[in-house]
Amino acid sequence: MEKLKTALVLEGGAMRGMYTAGILDVFEKAGLEFDGIIGVSAGALFGVNYLSKQPGRVIRYNKRFNRDRNYMGLLPLLKTGNIIDTKYAYERVPRKLDPFDNVTYKKSKVPFYAVVTNVETGRAEYIRVKDVFKQMDVLRASGSMPFVSLPVKIGDNLYLDGAIADSIPYEHMLKLGYDRLVVVLTKDPGYVKKPINKLLAALKYRRRFPAFARAVADRHIMYNDEMDRLNRLEKAGVATVLRPSRKVKIKKTETDPAKLQALYNVGVADGKNYLKKLRAGMKLETGNKIMTENRITEN
Repeated sequence: MEKLKTALVLEGGAMRGMYTAGILDVFEKAGLEFDGIIGVSAGALFGVNYLSKQPGRVIRYNKRFNRDRNYMGLLPLLKTGNIIDTKYAYERVPRKLDPFDNVTYKKSKVPFYAVVTNVETGRAEYIRVKDVFKQMDVLRASGSMPFVSLPVKIGDNLYLDGAIADSIPYEHMLKLGYDRLVVVLTKDPGYVKKPINKLLAALKYRRRFPAFARAVADRHIMYNDEMDRLNRLEKAGVATVLRPSRKVKIKKTETDPAKLQALYNVGVADGKNYLKKLRAGMKLETGNKIMTENRITEN
């Protein structure tokens, strides 16, 4: 009998991704394996650290650098057009200040996909990231929030935040042939996305990128539809969904280390609770192994 293939799906949410970071650190320390991973926005930026086997790195560098006004905030936005300084965040930090282990990442046989939104078409594209340093612009595009970021050029096209066109990209993994899903959400249970001001989207993007302007204006419809379908997949046993078990008030550009740590801690607790369920008799089948209680180590 052919083994089931399990995909890990990581929602974005800017600094709400500290929740995801906590869960991933628990999973990595436990040796949990997946057959494929897809991340969007912060889910992509933080998710690559899972395959580089660097637990603790995401919470560490965000607590260290988010408070630096040259790293994130109004100053880089005014100077560069990006709320996060590109050279600081995507070159200095991963290459020198808190090095990303690209060697270990490239050795992984697990495919990792990042979602980006083509601003010309307004549609999602899914790019496999084989080399983080060579494809840093893919990750940067995935996490470049509209209104506070400039489009990122990749090849001949311009891209922004992947979450605009596909916020929870589980369907792409099902299309690729994965049988089961483990989905990490960053919103509280029962969250319903509300529409943004359509005039704001039109004023910013309609002249140059009308398709992207429509995608921004209609994102709440796309998101809520994705949640409805995901809920059905969860009830059918196809998807396991992890959501924050406790509400932590946090801004998209949060700089308070205590708040970042608090949300990370919720992710750690929820990740450990998920592993307890596995130890109690649940199993996660992957192409490499089946995780059962006697193959998961304590943290």
